[in-house]
Amino acid sequence: MHSGLETDTQPRHGGTSLDELRTVAGDIHRAVSSVIEGKSEVVRTAVTVLLAEGHLLIEDVPGVGKTMLAKALARSIDCPMRRIQFTPDLLPSDITGVSVFNQDSRTFEFRPGAIFANIVVGDEINRASPKTQSALLECMEEGQVTVDGTTYELRRPFMVMATQNPIEMEGTFPLPEAQRDRFMARISMGYPTGTAELDMLDTHGGRSPLETLRPVTDAPTVQRLAEHVTTLHASPSLRQYIVDLVGTTRSSSALRLGASPRAALQLLRASRAHAALEGRDHVIPEDVMALVAPVLAHRVLPSAETQMAHRSTADVLQDLLRRVPVPTAAR
Repeated sequence: MHSGLETDTQPRHGGTSLDELRTVAGDIHRAVSSVIEGKSEVVRTAVTVLLAEGHLLIEDVPGVGKTMLAKALARSIDCPMRRIQFTPDLLPSDITGVSVFNQDSRTFEFRPGAIFANIVVGDEINRASPKTQSALLECMEEGQVTVDGTTYELRRPFMVMATQNPIEMEGTFPLPEAQRDRFMARISMGYPTGTAELDMLDTHGGRSPLETLRPVTDAPTVQRLAEHVTTLHASPSLRQYIVDLVGTTRSSSALRLGASPRAALQLLRASRAHAALEGRDHVIPEDVMALVAPVLAHRVLPSAETQMAHRSTADVLQDLLRRVPVPTAAR
């Protein structure tokens, strides 16, 4: 679909920043793709979320490379990375940290938890108790941790990449809506094609390609580029388009819970990152359309009628997308 917004080509930023962003993003994409075979769109979405300073939920059946994707993205950047294996006995203090009394100095000392890293990989997040899951709320939304009344800032960039298995529900605790809303996007890996699976047998048959993966950039560079993404132009008509899209989810009879105002903000941020990866200094409706499903599908709940019709929330969103008028020119 073509939009007149593409004619909005007034230079607003130096070409160097966008060129550098595309170069660095391309390097990260190639590095991750060397580990994850045949999943270019999935990798692209992960890089988009990284540059939009969001968090990513990877949901799929066992064995399709959810954790591998998260670890590959983390290792492609020269920055501290921590992996948390979520289990029913994991405590909130294991994530956030704890104050320990020092006998020598007679004072309490704070020992940081696993959340104090640039990229945190949370494996099987739905196996932890709701109390432990809630420990991530402040971290993901505000980029800080409060322990015993003292607030500690987290590193930047800061990204949580969590995985969960939607098939095995025994012994799991479904993520509450407040927690799901903190994730900018949700993606599914899907099974590889026959060719990609054959290539995987060749590249993964001996040893894991993660062992030879080397960083292609560093945390300060990623943070600088993420800050640049926030300056990309979004016209008033484009922002109204996002508001209209999110608004339709709240009035649709096919959904019993619509998207939150936070969803609209996250969709704009992700769309800016998507535009930057395309080499544009402004957002067009096509950027928004490409991200509606990954950004909104996990935030809305289907109605009973929708579930009985075996329709997913992504199907409903595609229907709503066709109903909302697309802006044809910047205003």
